[in-house]
Amino acid sequence: MLRDRDVLTPDTLALLQLVADTGSFAAAARQLGLVPSALTYRIRQVEDALDVLLFDRSARQARPTEAGQELLREGARLLAEVDAVANRVRRVATGWEPELRIAVDGVVSRTTLLELVEAFYTIAPPTRLKITDSILAGTLEALSSGRADLAIGIAVDASHVAGLQQLDLGEITFRYVVAPHHRLADEMQPISDEVLRQHRIIAVADSSRSGQGQTIGVINGQDVLTVDTMQAKLQAQLRGIGGGFLPDNMTMPYLRSGQLVERELMRPPRKIKLRYAWRGTNPGKALQWWLDQLQSEATRTSLLSNHYVG
Repeated sequence: MLRDRDVLTPDTLALLQLVADTGSFAAAARQLGLVPSALTYRIRQVEDALDVLLFDRSARQARPTEAGQELLREGARLLAEVDAVANRVRRVATGWEPELRIAVDGVVSRTTLLELVEAFYTIAPPTRLKITDSILAGTLEALSSGRADLAIGIAVDASHVAGLQQLDLGEITFRYVVAPHHRLADEMQPISDEVLRQHRIIAVADSSRSGQGQTIGVINGQDVLTVDTMQAKLQAQLRGIGGGFLPDNMTMPYLRSGQLVERELMRPPRKIKLRYAWRGTNPGKALQWWLDQLQSEATRTSLLSNHYVG
């Protein structure tokens, strides 16, 4: 007995669509150069394998049943996917990677990142993109462990990792901010570590899987609320749940609107140099496209300044 996959071939799906389009077994047979009985036999094979009736034969025209309409809809989708796979295979043979994995640190602008994604798709590449959020040492680890092909926003030293190429992305300043109704908003400045220790800090968990993650800005003995993204940290601080350091690109709109206030600390300001890095010296066409975009100073600046969190 024929199995479903034996009868649901691209040729058979195209044949069923032709019958639906012409509304006649005979007309479809003529276009295919078949005798009507041969075409009818092939359709019967599909119906027997699926145990359904695909066409209503009680009328003069061959009208798809409800089950037939569903098969035609899914068949059209499958045929389109087959064509897409064939196109991707042809393009991959010309130097395009099947998949490009990009690890992006939480301080990088998602607005600009998605603008780059849109621009990438306009060239109709065969490469599938996979973008993952990372924090601190986890951004570099995603690259060095092979889970990413490109890392944007590396805040730790990557010179010790063999086989990586890296370039400067830019510098970002972190400000200590709180909500205007937080108790630290009325504290005399500059604020000492001893005073900060009495107030909860919001921290973002390092996404490193090795257990060698970093914690920045937390004072020994201080209460900590740990969240998994910079966006969650921002929202917690806007609510007054705690204070903490946030990058300029995230704080400026809220400082201007009065939803956050900056506090001067006795410790020096925090400035971090960020880099982007990739593996290997012979990038495929998809990775090379992204590296070409990152060569633009305007793009690098936007990735660190065009940060909007709704």
